[in-house]
Amino acid sequence: MKVYLELLKEVLETGVEKGDRTGTGTRSVFGRQLRYDLADGFPLLTTKKLHIKSILHELLWFLQGDTNIQYLKDNGVSIWDEWATPEGELGPVYGAQWRRWPDGKGGHIDQLAELVKGLKNNPDSRRHIFHGWNVADLPDESKSPQQNAAAGKMALPPCHLLYQFYVAGGKLSAMLFIRSNDFFLGNPYNTASLAFLTHMLAQQCGYEPGEIVIAMGDTHLYSNHLEQAKLQLQREPLPLPQLRIKRKPDSLFDYQFDDFEIVDYQSHPSIAAPIAV
Repeated sequence: MKVYLELLKEVLETGVEKGDRTGTGTRSVFGRQLRYDLADGFPLLTTKKLHIKSILHELLWFLQGDTNIQYLKDNGVSIWDEWATPEGELGPVYGAQWRRWPDGKGGHIDQLAELVKGLKNNPDSRRHIFHGWNVADLPDESKSPQQNAAAGKMALPPCHLLYQFYVAGGKLSAMLFIRSNDFFLGNPYNTASLAFLTHMLAQQCGYEPGEIVIAMGDTHLYSNHLEQAKLQLQREPLPLPQLRIKRKPDSLFDYQFDDFEIVDYQSHPSIAAPIAV
């Protein structure tokens, strides 16, 4: 994970001071890329402990097309609480777009089911893509997340918004574009989530995991994360863990939390940092 730490240092030392939607303020750079070979280990950050339960349960929640936080709360995950209505609704965020993209004819398209079909049947295609930037469902910036969700709009527009997959030499690789990346809190979660998804798709489609690539637009540290970033940069990375998937479910949508085991995850202690809402 040295590439992550190198970019963290760059943002901290050279980032431009910018305002933002939350009023917190950021230190920002634009247009960066990170890549990880999954053969080298599972890319979990080791210079601070990550909450694997939150990362994996959120991904499983996305894959079900769910947009109510009750599943997350039932599993001890609170990362979406600040944006939900009192009823737990978030509007048509990630899962809805991934699994129920409106087809303009009164029906819906399951982007993930189509992705699996394409990876299995036409591996050389350059169209192995799904995304969440549905302009019709983007929130009204003058309203709160809860007001938008209650009105049937997204509580928040997607940050990790476009996924592309690539098959070569019997390996499945993935590239993710993130338009706005909270580099201290968000990026390590995004990286691990993409790695989990790539392993799952590879298993379902009969490939070995290849590389994951994270491409970022606005790559930033919030002004109240700067001291935490400095602390993290004082720590030496530890060896990466391995991922073991205990069974092969019938489909991409049948994985459960207990199907996954992270082997030999060693890390420095967690570093608390506030979420900018």
